[in-house]
Parts: sequence; C-alpha cells; structure tokens
Amino acid sequence: MALSLATAFALVLGGAVAGSADAASACVGRPRKTVKFATGELRVYKSRAYACATAVAAKPGKRRAMSVTIQPRGGHPVTDSGSFTQLAGPVTVHALNRCVRVSGTIAGKSGGTSWILC
Repeated sequence: MALSLATAFALVLGGAVAGSADAASACVGRPRKTVKFATGELRVYKSRAYACATAVAAKPGKRRAMSVTIQPRGGHPVTDSGSFTQLAGPVTVHALNRCVRVSGTIAGKSGGTSWILC
C-alpha cells in the first residue's frame, strides 16, 4: 500500500520517468502555446489560476546557457537561468484573469510572446 501511494505521488509530481522533455516538464495545466526558435522552443501551460513556462532545447546533451522568464501583467517576472542540458524552468506565476508574457533563451538564440492567455 505504501509503495502504491509513493508511486502515485511521484507520478503526480513529476510525470512518468522517461528521457523526453515532456516528462521533464513539471508544469501543471494544459499546453496553451509553443514558440519555436533556432535552438529550441518555449512551452506555455495554463491551469485555472496559474501559468507556467519552460524553455526546451531542440538538441539536448551538452550544457549551455538557458533561461526562461514569465511575467503576469502588472506583476514581477519570474526567471530560471543557468547552464542546463535540456530544460530551463519550470517557472510559474499566479495568472487568474491576467495576461502573461513569456521569453526564453538557449545558447544565445531566443524566442518570446507578446501578452497571451488573456
């Protein structure tokens, strides 16, 4: 019983353990927008009250500079940046009845959105 609960809890928190970027994304909610750019893509998710974003490398492997930022309209931006192999983020903001703006950079190439999810 305890093992079943621990397994269920792990699946809820992190999804199935696999090598894909989808499994690495810890965003809750439905995928709402994908913005592709030269070295990867931004993925934006929305639940009822929150918006979440990740920047995913097109070719995971070597470490490189990556960042992802999400900002609710009228609020402060939240950023995750560093040297990653596959994924920057997730970053989450409260976005109930608020638009958000998202941007990301991977190895010097970037992509972003205007105000979305309004």
